[in-house]
Amino acid sequence: MFSEELEKISWEETTREIYAKTDEDVRRALGKRHLDVEDFKALISPAALPYLEVMAQLSQKYTLERFGKTISMFVPLYITNSCTNSCIYCGFNHSNPMKRTILTEEEMVNEYKAIKKLAPFENLLLVTGENPAKAGVDYIERALQLAKPYFSNLQIEVMPLKAGEYEQLTHAGLNGVICFQETYNKANYNLYHPRGMKSKFDWRVNGFDRMGQAGVHKIGMGVLIGLEEWRTDVTMMAHHLRYLQKHYWKTKYSVNFPRMRPSENGGFQPNVVMTDRELAQVTFAMRIFDHDVDISYSTRESAELRNHMATLGVTTMSAESKTEPGGYFSYPQALEQFHVSDERKAVEVDAALRILGRIPVYKDWDQTFDQTIRV
Repeated sequence: MFSEELEKISWEETTREIYAKTDEDVRRALGKRHLDVEDFKALISPAALPYLEVMAQLSQKYTLERFGKTISMFVPLYITNSCTNSCIYCGFNHSNPMKRTILTEEEMVNEYKAIKKLAPFENLLLVTGENPAKAGVDYIERALQLAKPYFSNLQIEVMPLKAGEYEQLTHAGLNGVICFQETYNKANYNLYHPRGMKSKFDWRVNGFDRMGQAGVHKIGMGVLIGLEEWRTDVTMMAHHLRYLQKHYWKTKYSVNFPRMRPSENGGFQPNVVMTDRELAQVTFAMRIFDHDVDISYSTRESAELRNHMATLGVTTMSAESKTEPGGYFSYPQALEQFHVSDERKAVEVDAALRILGRIPVYKDWDQTFDQTIRV
């Protein structure tokens, strides 16, 4: 399990190593086609900032080689905001006074139909809070079964499950699982997750092993930028990615770098702020580090930034996202988990990408990438 590997990696020492990287280390990393984690540290270090243009060119080169000009489009649907966790940065915090919604089967189908009217989406991400008693595995399984007639590729972002439960969901049409570790800093993890199942660090970080053991086709990873030193956190994620690729080599992987957005639980202020320039840096570094990994940007980011990065390394984007349960049809005024930044309609995102020479695609991610036109 990865928790055992993580015990061997010092957070403090990793931070020191990143900030000790030199110009020579950066140039050495840029000269290699196959990088290790030490090279990744160099590319996300302050020493790499003067090389951002070179990194952008390399990132674009590797992205075009592997993915062509395609941008895979997906849409998230929150099916419940009921949650037993007390994450201090989240609008769904159990202590936050708000109406809790668990969509009925009829409401789910109405949402699916409404989404299909926005754009020809085939990639759907089902999102829940963490309340296994009221919206557990059987509820998620039924949501997947109801979604199958409308979407060809189904992913979930839910509470970590047992390996057998992930396997159960694959039989209901599940293609992929996204889980944000939030932070790999175990020493501070419970400051942000004081109560609920999410407070169990090892259970969460080992959830990725259970996904791999269950044969989940695609695993999505991410850290929440704003909690801890971002350079150290994404380095830990790079270690985790390499570990998973070694042990579950048949699985495909994606990464995301969500920056903290305002939520209805507005008392928490980010400890760390990542600039647009730094987000670009880590995106380029990840692409140079791993040519095959899918890099996703959500509507947390601005339209301008998403347009720019679509030509330089990003391969998947959401569009017209609603972060409240039933936000597409049933409950358009419900409380959001966080406020989106890119508020464009799906058709507007599509048009903007085409102007940039990108090809928005709505079918299955992996079919798209396997059949992409090389340039």
